[in-house]
Amino acid sequence: MSEPIELPAERPSGCPFDPPAELARLRAERPLARMTYPDGHVGWLVTSHELNRAVLGDQRFSSRYEILHNPLGDGSPPMGPAPVGDLTGIDPPEHTRLRRLLVGQFTHRRMRLLADRVEEFARAHLDAMERRGGPADLVEAYGQPIPALMICELLGVPYEDHAMFQRNTMIVMNQDAEMAEKEAAYAGLMDYLHRLVLAKREKPADDLLSGLTESDLTDEELAGVGTLLLAAGLDTTANMISLGTYALLRHPGQIPALHADPGRAVEELMRYLTVAHTGARTALEDVELGGETIRAGETVTLALQAADRDPARYADPDTLDLTRDALGHVGFGFGIHQCLGQHLARTEMRVAIPALFDRFPTLRLAVPPEEVPMRGAMNIYGVDRLPVTWDRPAR
Repeated sequence: MSEPIELPAERPSGCPFDPPAELARLRAERPLARMTYPDGHVGWLVTSHELNRAVLGDQRFSSRYEILHNPLGDGSPPMGPAPVGDLTGIDPPEHTRLRRLLVGQFTHRRMRLLADRVEEFARAHLDAMERRGGPADLVEAYGQPIPALMICELLGVPYEDHAMFQRNTMIVMNQDAEMAEKEAAYAGLMDYLHRLVLAKREKPADDLLSGLTESDLTDEELAGVGTLLLAAGLDTTANMISLGTYALLRHPGQIPALHADPGRAVEELMRYLTVAHTGARTALEDVELGGETIRAGETVTLALQAADRDPARYADPDTLDLTRDALGHVGFGFGIHQCLGQHLARTEMRVAIPALFDRFPTLRLAVPPEEVPMRGAMNIYGVDRLPVTWDRPAR
């Protein structure tokens, strides 16, 4: 058996959209490879599309935080059990109970109303950008505000509080943040949501949290669910809007296809960028996978970004092609933990990205590409800032 490897993390120089090149080599030679984790655990790394989906769809692999070895961590031992209400760190039957209640709140009526609100929010922020003129930081002016407004709308959170939860979410997602800092940020989010839940019980409105107060969830469970949705619904979509725009600015020949079929275009951007780039599961029992035996207790790292660039699944996978049928990608995950808010995220991207290029057909980078600062040690990949400009219309 080959020596265990470390998780490849170095992206190719000058190409911010491509995964680490070493992942492609492993996918071709050893799609299931032994891997050493930062805490010394020896588990596995999966790089092919087929094996990633196999692990994600197999309930013999657990998401429980307390038995997961973190492939992106600092060497700290596994976390304690997931906070109450955090669906990403629990297994059935508790996961099934919570998810079923949440799915029931993502009604067609609510999604239709939210789609209308995305259009309103996008138009208002584009108006503001047009009044101020370029250059502008697209992350601050457009990429972050729209998902923040939408998650506030979904949960019934006052938008004036968004700066606090945006800041705390960034700390929780930062791989390099001290554990004490992360715990304090998470506690701040939980405390805020707990107070909000009490207010919703007192005076319910037409929002998801108010709807859940009619279930048998405790206040603590409601606060935990709200915290999860707040963090998950903000960071991923914000980075997809900004990074997706950056990718299109570097591939301007793809913009007509964006306008022709925004839905198809969004799926390809999700595949090509895979901002939620890495996951992990731990085997609850011995499992045969890819010709190897994963022993009970061993953690498997999921290189989702490598899975979505697998030539066995997608032709010419390193090319951005908005006319491609990219369905089957793992940008939203797969299996029982597939992203709960994926329909809302798709709606936000389908509206926000084409609207941006409609309003500013001359949109372009305001700095050389090599000066665009990329996010480093974050669970969600993206850009820190995206300086853009455009031509003012002739009067």
